Amino acid sequence: MKLSHFKNKKILILGFGKEGKSSLFFLRKMFPKNVFGVADRDEKLKDKRIKDVKWHLGENYLEAIKDYDIVIKSPGIPIHLPALEKGFSEGKITSQTEIFLKHYKGKVIGITGTKGKSTTSSLIYKILKESKRFKVHLAGNIGKPVLYYLKNSNQNEILVCELSSHQLYHLKVSPHIAVFLNIYLEHLDYYKDFHEYLMAKANITLWQRKEDFFIYNANDENINKIAKMSKAKKIPVDNPSKVLKEIGIERTHLRGIFYQWNIACAIEVAKIFSIKKEEIKKAIEKFQPLPHRLEYVGKFKGIEFFNDSLSTIPQTTICALDALGERVQTLILGGFDRGLDFYQLAQEIITRKIPNIILFPDTGNKIWKEILKIVKDDEYLPKAIMVQNMKDAVKEAFRLTQENKICLLSPASPSFGLFKDYKERGNLFKKYVRYYGKKT
Repeated sequence: MKLSHFKNKKILILGFGKEGKSSLFFLRKMFPKNVFGVADRDEKLKDKRIKDVKWHLGENYLEAIKDYDIVIKSPGIPIHLPALEKGFSEGKITSQTEIFLKHYKGKVIGITGTKGKSTTSSLIYKILKESKRFKVHLAGNIGKPVLYYLKNSNQNEILVCELSSHQLYHLKVSPHIAVFLNIYLEHLDYYKDFHEYLMAKANITLWQRKEDFFIYNANDENINKIAKMSKAKKIPVDNPSKVLKEIGIERTHLRGIFYQWNIACAIEVAKIFSIKKEEIKKAIEKFQPLPHRLEYVGKFKGIEFFNDSLSTIPQTTICALDALGERVQTLILGGFDRGLDFYQLAQEIITRKIPNIILFPDTGNKIWKEILKIVKDDEYLPKAIMVQNMKDAVKEAFRLTQENKICLLSPASPSFGLFKDYKERGNLFKKYVRYYGKKT
């Protein structure tokens, strides 16, 4: 949907978080005479400082959709609700991402994947910025909302944008350079099934043209199927260590094979812009891990602590264990249950003979039951401690973990329930590690 269609229309902002607020402020400046409404379940979001806006807050907020010509949907609003499905079928629902991609004058690099989006986006941004040849911005889920960069955009700009499946859902436009890192079972509480989740992410390339570029994980069977549907110039990545070796990269601050995929894809983007190998190498070797992504907290009472709170699926926990090796003695797991399968993770815990696991509800119980189901009489069984809060989890970690060993928070589950989000979970972990680390 183009902005030319917005004139004299009644516009509803659906979802009033960070992105929803930026959509309202941007569109009101462009169309001051239009009627605007805000709809959200949270009644506390009403802002009396914002004038001339109709508020539709509370349990029945979706009823407002029928009264507006155009609806700007925020990513967090569920898609499979009758009012939403009707709005999509009528063609009245769009998003900030769609508006931006249709109108931004510069080049957009979009990055998606179940895991690694933020790290890869930040890597690409750092490489381009440190080459000092481009005016580059980092936006989307990290950085400012994309509409912030729309009004004064020009052809010489580059915008690096992390794109979630929720932002890509129902799009009919794709970025100039698309990066598809990986895809695992996740968000099955949002989508009907895995195929719908895959096809939402596929929109990052499905609308590209032959002059565009698609960089993708060629070792993933599902992503390969999407690549066959793309019209863009395809750049498959099937051996990340080889890509790193070509640039001369031997060591980085990012641990493990999982991050090698992120780095390799960032390198392929840099090649498109003809950045020199030495410049790429220098930027990558300086790059530090982002918070809550296998973040080294420090050594306290002889124990090394790692915060991998963003690990919300079993595969990323397994990757964290691969990266840290045999010194992991205590593993903190568990969280919100999205119906994922923990068999492979349970098998890894048994095979690696991890001595201690500290478990949060609800999936902590599920993981432990999976371990008990597959363990044999003569096999090693870890010591399991059930906890209800982070303070107790860290206290138990100090009690159980020996000096020169590692305690890893890598929950393999979303944070909802006990914690507001993965950031709160990770920050509480760091807080109590430092608290008990100093306590004598």
